[in-house]
Amino acid sequence: MTDNESAVLLKRRDEGIAEVVLNRPDKRNAFDDVIIQQLISTLTEVNADNSVKVVILRSEGKHFSAGADLGWMRRMAENSRQENLDDSRELARLMNVLNHLSKPVIGLVQGAAFGGAVGLAACCDIVIATEKSSFCLSEVKLGLIPAVISPYVVRAIGERQARRYFISAEVFTARQAQEYGLVHIVCDDVDAMEARCNEMLQQLAMNGPEAMKAAKELVFAVSHKPINDDVIDDTAHRIADIRVGEEGQEGLSAFLNKRKANWVPEEE
Repeated sequence: MTDNESAVLLKRRDEGIAEVVLNRPDKRNAFDDVIIQQLISTLTEVNADNSVKVVILRSEGKHFSAGADLGWMRRMAENSRQENLDDSRELARLMNVLNHLSKPVIGLVQGAAFGGAVGLAACCDIVIATEKSSFCLSEVKLGLIPAVISPYVVRAIGERQARRYFISAEVFTARQAQEYGLVHIVCDDVDAMEARCNEMLQQLAMNGPEAMKAAKELVFAVSHKPINDDVIDDTAHRIADIRVGEEGQEGLSAFLNKRKANWVPEEE
């Protein structure tokens, strides 16, 4: 088995939790075209699995990901424009699949998250990092631009910060990433990050799976749109539909009757 064949792992926990793991610590979890395909395939698999309620995106080793693999970049430099276009479209597809996954995605970031790895973090719903995590949009140092990740990164950190970091390629800290909106929670170390992730999993387990999916879709539906009659009508339809749906009915019944909803795990 080659490095690439085992570079993306799918681990399943109890209670509907799936971990998608970059497993190339000797290469600082840098990715190439093969790993991009493996990530797309694995994410598509967990998205289609109704038993999976939450997805964790994480990496083995000291670093989340150094971004693009050097060997891959060498090959791209030698390829034709059409080959580069096809290659870039696959990375864009990965970002789109991750961003629009129907399950909540928790990203765990330790160490460095450089280049395309910043895009992966921006596509997660909840990002937890350590104090020593660092981030860099380093593409311009190579005479390149962070093109296909840019829609997600700009939405995460805003246009003003994107203009600075896309141009400067400065490294910024986890605390800065939190201030900018890329990271939600910063923990002292990896152990604390794992503990905070488990707390978040417990929090999400209390929520209706279909409601979380619909809530994520709701954000996409209203984000950056004017509050006009179409948006107002759409949101009214969304809440009406979910109220009369099976999960909505169960949730309301549980609340009114002061009992736990049927999706809440039994206490051990």
